[in-house]
Amino acid sequence: MVLLTFNIVNIDAEPKNGIQISDDERLKISEDNTKAILRILDIHDVKASFFIEVSLVQKLQNLIKAISSKGHEIAFYNKNSSLQEIEEAKKIAQDFLEKQIRGIRQKDFKLPQENLKLLEFNYVSNIDNSNILFPFKRLKRDTEITEEEGLSIVPESISPYSQLPYNDFVFQILPMKYYQNMVFETLKNDEFVLIYLNSWQFTDFSTYKFDVPFYRRYSSGKKMEDKLDALLAFINEKELATSRMKDYIF
Repeated sequence: MVLLTFNIVNIDAEPKNGIQISDDERLKISEDNTKAILRILDIHDVKASFFIEVSLVQKLQNLIKAISSKGHEIAFYNKNSSLQEIEEAKKIAQDFLEKQIRGIRQKDFKLPQENLKLLEFNYVSNIDNSNILFPFKRLKRDTEITEEEGLSIVPESISPYSQLPYNDFVFQILPMKYYQNMVFETLKNDEFVLIYLNSWQFTDFSTYKFDVPFYRRYSSGKKMEDKLDALLAFINEKELATSRMKDYIF
């Protein structure tokens, strides 16, 4: 099973050479990038899970409704929000979607799992930092879903052959043919492959002058769209099963 997921987050990088990019412009970039992702998913009729950064929930209500109306899952991405902020955002989202928010993802700032259970989340999908050295830091990890504090804990996927993780950076940097083979071979060994990408990776950095490392500009923007399109075409060609996170877990 391929679990395709997207983190909807504003880009944190500072603009180059004193250029001013407002919070509203950053939000618009996130919206446009997400709409590009949705178009590609529609073309290939693939459903995914979208992890919305908690502080953006109220600001992106129309976009979130559009994502949900297309059959995709809405979950939360906790960047640095408090339990109270998450609880408030969860109530707002569930009210306007009329659906339960079941999943949450965390990276640097991780709240205790027992607290997340109290907020009635059903699963946690934590991720690690990914940069140019990340693939060489941790080459072994458990890739099975476990149960802790009444929550399903979904680990990051890692290729048992190349030992590369399926994080946002690896997708961006690897040649697509190699990545496709990695997915195909991993599914012969593991029950699922969890792939995650960030909405900011689809930013056109020739238009928006953010100060990002060269390896993060590589294959960004339209090239990321093309890579996602190629991956989904491969998934359909090979008839690989896909699922939203909540459907697969429950």
